[in-house]
Amino acid sequence: MAAAVPIPAPAPAADDEIVYESMPCIRIYKNRVERYFGSEFVAASAHADAATGVASRDRVISPEVSARLYLPHIDPAKPDNAKLPVLVYYHGGGFCLGSAFNPTFHAYFNNLAALAGVLVVSVEYRLAPEHPVPAAYADSWDALAWVVSHAAPAAAGFEPWLADHADFARLYLGGESAGANIAHHVAMRVGAEGLPHGAAIHGLLMIHPYFLGTDKVASDDLDPAARESLASLWRVMCPTTTGEDDPLINPFVDGAPGLDALACRRVLVCIGEGDVLRDRGRAYYDRLRASGWSGEADIWQAPGKGHTFHLLEPCCEEAVAQDKVIAEFLNN
Repeated sequence: MAAAVPIPAPAPAADDEIVYESMPCIRIYKNRVERYFGSEFVAASAHADAATGVASRDRVISPEVSARLYLPHIDPAKPDNAKLPVLVYYHGGGFCLGSAFNPTFHAYFNNLAALAGVLVVSVEYRLAPEHPVPAAYADSWDALAWVVSHAAPAAAGFEPWLADHADFARLYLGGESAGANIAHHVAMRVGAEGLPHGAAIHGLLMIHPYFLGTDKVASDDLDPAARESLASLWRVMCPTTTGEDDPLINPFVDGAPGLDALACRRVLVCIGEGDVLRDRGRAYYDRLRASGWSGEADIWQAPGKGHTFHLLEPCCEEAVAQDKVIAEFLNN
């Protein structure tokens, strides 16, 4: 009897070709996206969270954009007209993962709103690659515009938590990783266009910002494979990009808007000693201070910790310390 001839496996269909993957988080095919991380949802807490006293609610801003708001317990001993700082926050996830309604962020903002005594607006923007960058920037700007619209004298009929409790002279923008990248670009747009109704960005919170560049920095060598993965990710998330020196991902490159136009008075940059993006965050702090910008900048480094460790290990000593630094920044 003739030996059986192995039948080769059929070649994958063209639509099943993998464009990008970062397992165990995401796999992007030509015809679909499979997300394995950050897509879980948890409901808002209409009644105050038992552990923190923080209440939360969801609001639709537009067909593309929504948000979850967090209101800390209001001290009855304070005057009725006491207003709270507002943190408009953009979650990270490489522009393609995460959600404002994810349990990780829900727990994080319950804690931060209580610790800092701030009203948090956690923004749900459209994700790439279905909605490539710069869609996230446009959505994030629309979310800020919606928040600021409540500063108008006739803001009745909008969101009462904002109309009744927000101090629009103490607005903060913030985010981690890709969310910090978004916060930077929104702050730069505020510098170019301004805000209505007397609203002002008081501070910018940059946690482990996702910036790249063809110039080599020391932290690139902490994890060369992760560094290359971040570069590949950017090219998929922003198909029209010119590469790592695109001003959208490298705010220091020639041709990028000057950092001296950043529309805020204060900036806090948080970095992790073990993060491959560490020195990009440090460069942001250094370049900002050298730019002629007239505000006050601070930097805080978590010893030994990697990228977005505070979300992965929220109870570790370094995460607790970082939370305290951020709370002080939001209340200065």
